[in-house]
Parts: sequence; C-alpha cells; structure tokens
Amino acid sequence: MDLTSFNERAKLAWNDCLELYQDTISHLNRSKSTNSPLDAQTWLSAAIANHQTCQNGFIDFNLASHLQTLPLMLTNFSKLISNSLAINKPTVNVTANQVGNRRLLANGFPTWLSGVDRKLLQKTGAPLKADIVVAQDGSGNFKTLSEAVAAAGSGKRTVVHVKAGVYNENVDIQRSARNIILIGDGIGATVVTSNKNAQTTTTFRTATFAIVGDGFIARDITFENTAGPQKHQAVALRPGSDFSIFYRCSFKGYQDTLYVYSQRQFYRDCDIYGTVDFIFAQARTDPNENTGIIVHNSRVTAASDLRAVQGSFKNYLGRPWQKYSRTVFMKTGLDGLIEAEGWLPWSGNFALSSLYYAEHMNTGTGASTGGE
Repeated sequence: MDLTSFNERAKLAWNDCLELYQDTISHLNRSKSTNSPLDAQTWLSAAIANHQTCQNGFIDFNLASHLQTLPLMLTNFSKLISNSLAINKPTVNVTANQVGNRRLLANGFPTWLSGVDRKLLQKTGAPLKADIVVAQDGSGNFKTLSEAVAAAGSGKRTVVHVKAGVYNENVDIQRSARNIILIGDGIGATVVTSNKNAQTTTTFRTATFAIVGDGFIARDITFENTAGPQKHQAVALRPGSDFSIFYRCSFKGYQDTLYVYSQRQFYRDCDIYGTVDFIFAQARTDPNENTGIIVHNSRVTAASDLRAVQGSFKNYLGRPWQKYSRTVFMKTGLDGLIEAEGWLPWSGNFALSSLYYAEHMNTGTGASTGGE
C-alpha cells in the first residue's frame, strides 16, 4: 500500500491497523478450528472490533477520507465477518439451550478460572511464590514491568510479583505472552502509570497497560493515566485478552479510563474512576456479536472530589456509541448522582431503537426507573 500521501498521524492509524489485522487473522484461524460455537462467536466478534478500531484511528484524527485508500478487501471485511456471525449464531443458541442454567461463577469467580489460580488470588498471609519479581530498588529480577513481561512471554503460566512502587511506563502484552499473572502489593501501593493521550496518538494506543495475550490475571495493582481532563481520550487499561481476570485492582483516569476492548473479561472488588465514558467500548456494530457489559453486585457513586458538588453535574449510566450497544446494571447500588432518565442519547435518535440497556433489581436513590 502506498503511504506517500499519509501524514504522521495517518501513519499512526495505519500502524494500528497492521497490528489489529494480525490479531484478526489469529481470531479467524481459531474460529475455523474450534468445536465450540460460543468460542467462535466470541472470536468473530473480536475480529469485528478490530476492524472498527482500525477505522476509528483515522476518524480520531479527522482523517476519515483516508479510509477510501484502504485495500478493497479491508473495506468489505465487516460484511464478510457479519455473514459469518449470522451463520454461526443459530448453533450458538442451540449450545446455550443445551447448557441450560449452568453456574457462571464458582466461589465468586468465573468457572473458567482454574482452581489453582483461584487459590492464588485468594491467598493471604503466606509469602507469595513468584516466578519473576519486579522491584524498582533492584532487589528483584527486573526493575520494570516491560522487562518482566518480555521474560514471561513463553506462554506457560508465569506468576510475576510486582513490588510496591510507581512504575512510569507503557506496557503492552502481546498475543504470544499468554497466562501471565501479575500480583502487586495493593491498590495505591503498586502503581503502573503514564500520560499518553489522544492529542498525540490514537485512542487505541493511549493505553498505559494493554493486553492481548490470553489468560491474563492481575491482583492488587493500580493502573492509571494522568493525562488529565484537557487531553481527552487517555486510557489506563485496554484488555483484549480472552479469559482475563482483574481482582482488587483500581483504574484511574479521566476520559476513557477503562477500555474494555474485546473477548471475555471479569472484574471483582475493583475501583474505577473517571469522568467521560470512563468505562467504554460497548460498541456492537453487528446484532449477532455476543458482546456486552454487565455491572453486577457493584456500587456507582461519586468520588470524594465530586461528592460535594455532584448536584452541579448530570450523570448517566451510559450512552450508545454504536448501533447495537448492550449494557446491563443488575443488583447494583446506584447513588443519587444518577439522573432519573438513567441513560443519555448519543446523537438524536441514533441507536435508540436497536440498543439494549437494562436495569434489574438495583437499589439506592438513583435506581428508580420512573424517569425513563
């Protein structure tokens, strides 16, 4: 492809596309070889997310006209994946009916988390037996997380103890680095931070911490992006790892703090801070994608710096970024900062007839659905 007409920002967006389509090839190959329709639908949905993100990179920089220069195969790609999702969906529905009322959680964790890893996450008191230790003072194997992740990239289960400290770096865990488990010394004690933002790069690339390698687990760590409210999109965490777990972690930022990118993710006992779209990317562009965000047994409340003036600002549970956005709040405490309408339109009537937003058995002064 001829990039001579691309400026530096367009080249940044194109580089995202190259990485995203390499990831997509992996998803498509896995979808063809699996016997699980549910897995196939998950990976096909991730492929569509990658395609949309490639385009978003150009749109972020107001360079949408460059999309016309993409190879024809890429411009028709979403239609091809959409057809595959539609063909596979009836099989997914049959499988789901056969599974019936299976338990999705075991001891408060997904059933796909192994017993060994569940014990590790809940272990207290005894010294941690780690394969790799990261410590800024030189007392471990490495001083940075990036070095540790590179060393743990063989694909075998690797426990990395990240000792207390502020690690100012951008970490990118690639597809080949599977089954990495990061254990910190606690929220606010072990902190991974940076300040990349959408004024200098694509939203996709602003993440302080990004994961593609499957089976990633994190415990007792703070992930943050300190770019501030004036810098617009600035992601703290971007997980695209299948079967990823975040336990007793915090995510701090302003706009787009937690970019729940793709595949199966689970969060428990985590704190998420932000202002605009601070949990985002529920952006289904196809009705057959099996994606969505479920907020269950949680609490939505004002942070300490907002509490005193929360009456001066309107707050909502979400808004539809794409046509088939899907989000559910259930058995969650909603404080009075949530407006009676609950949800905010994105642009006029866009997606209001096709999205799926639901509230079920929530409590608190912001839980009333009478304003809808």
